[in-house]
Amino acid sequence: MADTIFTGCIPALMTPCKADRTPDFDGLVKKGKELIAAGMSAVVYCGSMGDWPLLTDEERQEGVRRLAEAGVPVIVGTGAINTKSAVSHAAHAAKVGAKGLMVIPRVLSRGSSSSAQKAHFSAILEAADGLPAVIYNSPYYGFATRADLFFDLRSRYSNLIGFKEFGGKADMTYAAENITAGDDDLTLMVGVDTGVYHGFVNCGAGGAITGIGNALPKEVLHLVSLCEKAAKGDATARRDARELEEALTVLSAYDEGPDLVLHYKYLMVLNGDTEYALHFNETDELSASQRRQLENQYALFKAWYASRYPN
Repeated sequence: MADTIFTGCIPALMTPCKADRTPDFDGLVKKGKELIAAGMSAVVYCGSMGDWPLLTDEERQEGVRRLAEAGVPVIVGTGAINTKSAVSHAAHAAKVGAKGLMVIPRVLSRGSSSSAQKAHFSAILEAADGLPAVIYNSPYYGFATRADLFFDLRSRYSNLIGFKEFGGKADMTYAAENITAGDDDLTLMVGVDTGVYHGFVNCGAGGAITGIGNALPKEVLHLVSLCEKAAKGDATARRDARELEEALTVLSAYDEGPDLVLHYKYLMVLNGDTEYALHFNETDELSASQRRQLENQYALFKAWYASRYPN
């Protein structure tokens, strides 16, 4: 497995906003520092959790710069509606001292075309100036990167060192069997909170990018640690990891839905992080029923965890 920034547990930061619904970069940096202090190995910004479609390119790059200048190891998402913008984000990340890239497929225009995606990925990796990068594979982007395209790109860009899989367990298994397992210099990143155990234990993942870890860093770091031990054959850790993942299931499953940012920002508010109370669009909000369900499940999980791990 490659010794890179893509290891351990990495939260995908959400972007807090001020009362005027502009980005709160002070709050962003504060949370980034807190999560690194809690034991996270790096942060991602701006993936879908960071609301990249709702921010300008300038706003996204200011967030990246502020995190890097604060000493927070940051991996930059390159999601964009055109290749020119994606290339700009990659070049900016390298310039300001980011530690890695999450290379997101081309969307909207020719998104299902393999040749278009190859050109898009190539342009980003070329602009990265050697920054280690992983392909972000997700059914939500409408394109599945398969082994032939991945290795075609890797033959020309040695900084492409891994694969982040946001699809289901079958997709993660495919990535392990056909892309990452055959080369110790490649790493597989678990990209969905419901697949941590499967990714580490059954697929040999080297790390996890998490959404719920923003709100429950201690518990998610605990889960990752158990999974890492289980992947080495520890029978007790295997049992405990499955138990903890099952207890987290309802909260983790929000990561798979369209309201994931709304849910996880609300969890942050329940933790006392009031700077996450607002969203960039005024109409983006959970229903009263969604909030009540989340509150109940959050309280249930916290009670279970305190009972299961009293120390």
